[in-house]
Amino acid sequence: MFKRRLGRSGLAVSALGLGCMEIGGAMKDSERHLLSESAEEKEPIFFLGNVDDGQSIRAIHYALDHGINFFDTAPAYGAGHSESILGRAFAGRRDQAVIATKFGKFVDEKDRRYGRYANDREVINNIHKECEDSLRRLSTDYIDLYQFHLPGFPPELAAEIIEILEALVSEGKIRFYGWSTDSPDCARIFVPGAHCTAVQHLMNVINDAPQQLAICDEFDQASIVRSILGRGFLTGKYTVDNYRSLLSAEDYRLKDHSYFITLFSKIDKVRDILKSDGRTPAQGALAWVWARSNRTIPIPGFRTLAQVEENIKALEFGPLTTEQIEQIDVLLERAPARKN
Repeated sequence: MFKRRLGRSGLAVSALGLGCMEIGGAMKDSERHLLSESAEEKEPIFFLGNVDDGQSIRAIHYALDHGINFFDTAPAYGAGHSESILGRAFAGRRDQAVIATKFGKFVDEKDRRYGRYANDREVINNIHKECEDSLRRLSTDYIDLYQFHLPGFPPELAAEIIEILEALVSEGKIRFYGWSTDSPDCARIFVPGAHCTAVQHLMNVINDAPQQLAICDEFDQASIVRSILGRGFLTGKYTVDNYRSLLSAEDYRLKDHSYFITLFSKIDKVRDILKSDGRTPAQGALAWVWARSNRTIPIPGFRTLAQVEENIKALEFGPLTTEQIEQIDVLLERAPARKN
């Protein structure tokens, strides 16, 4: 088991984290109808499907038993359900876990719905309440990493959010904070904060994120990497011919047909490298993330114990080599990545 430093926090965390969106289960997405003028799109979207809470808890316990201590969740994941599952799983074991959760989205636990607040001022005014709600669901009195869950937000208001987060640190409610955003401009606003220690962003072998990694280097931030497995399409389970038949009609991924067609064509070019030394495609995707920078902490999602077992096994293989990283860049016809 190898570990990585969580940015300037100094906390040592497992180089592999668990992303806990999928274990939130079925939920309603109100964001779509708030942002759309289409009557058809005003109906809430159900996605991710139902989950087995017992299996989720067993998978979390398995991870803890095998040295995994970093867990990333959010109130939006199952409208609080993911946080509640973690709270149950960590009963009597809270000291073994570094918990990262988020804020910035409205949640209706009773209706299993999440969405956006009516305006930016409501986002700011509800941070304290959201924090208390997360503490309740997680059955804890502090959050290790509290992340802003709105990818884009008016820069002129960000200073107020940092001030509130620093107050929460002083109150002992949170230890550190960060921003979950793919925007380098947004990341740069938060990272000078005294207790800002992480930027969460999308990155995988097909979609690199050199600007976010450069910011993490400059400001001593951890790179919390999501979508490592391309929403499951880098695992080898799906092909261009079968993925529609394997997904339920409600699955949100069916809306991104053109994206996945492009993804499949690219992954075919580098599949053999990802599977080197006996790795599975998923383990190869994780190995690429670890090799990309020594600041990266991938947080692949999971629904089953078998998925957690496979991801943990990737730690035994470790990162890809520098030569393999360079080969992938050549095959994908992009500028060479620089290993940090």
